[in-house]
Amino acid sequence: MIRCFFCVRRVSFGLTIALVLSVACDGAGETASSNEPSTVIVSAAASLSDAIEEISDRFEAERETRILLNLAGSQVLATQIIEGAPVDLFISADSRQLERVIDSGRVDVGLQVDLLSNQLVVVVPSDRSESINDLEDLMHPLIRRISIGDPESVPVGVYAKRYLKSVGLWESLFEKLVPATNARAALRAVESGEVTAGIVYRTDGLSSSDVIVKLDVPIESASPIVYPAAVIADGSNASDAHRFLNYLCSQSAQVIFEAAGFIFLSHCSNQLR
Repeated sequence: MIRCFFCVRRVSFGLTIALVLSVACDGAGETASSNEPSTVIVSAAASLSDAIEEISDRFEAERETRILLNLAGSQVLATQIIEGAPVDLFISADSRQLERVIDSGRVDVGLQVDLLSNQLVVVVPSDRSESINDLEDLMHPLIRRISIGDPESVPVGVYAKRYLKSVGLWESLFEKLVPATNARAALRAVESGEVTAGIVYRTDGLSSSDVIVKLDVPIESASPIVYPAAVIADGSNASDAHRFLNYLCSQSAQVIFEAAGFIFLSHCSNQLR
């Protein structure tokens, strides 16, 4: 009898997928039933969590395919893929992390799209009353600690650093900044009250009842935020990964992404061959 340990549907830590797959079945030479649905392993940026889980549920309901999500910071996911983790589809929160994976030779360059965009916002805990009408208000002494993604590697932090530099506030705010390992970790620091404010994605701000969005960073004056997606060329299920990527570009997925606050790039389906 086959005994499989692939029993979790969503994971969000380290190389769990690689470890789980390596011990998936302990019956030497045994194979799974042909009636079992195929599995697509998707490594997706943490900021996509809620929307990508809902879309995965709908896709699974319509297709004979199971989606296993690995949710973490894009820089962590890119490193996992470069180091050989079994992945079929990668959705990053910026192009730089996808380019790292492309340079490793693991991406099918013909099956990549710019899927979504987003916006930076300033949030505070919902039980605070700080008035923030513009970014310069973040320099007020009452704003003591500001959560952002790690500005050297985490996309939301990289975007925030780029914008703060463009408006001449990076050096002034540097001592207040508290780097986080991914977008959702930056949000959780604000929710918990560990920091006075945070610079996060609009989608994360909208997802939480424990924070208040105080300020939108104008899209037209900030560097474009892009979520690229690509099929991993040597993945175990490239064909179904391609189908799921097409589904992510569909109108059904668009409704979910936009309800979560993402900006859907409707031309993404035209980029797929």
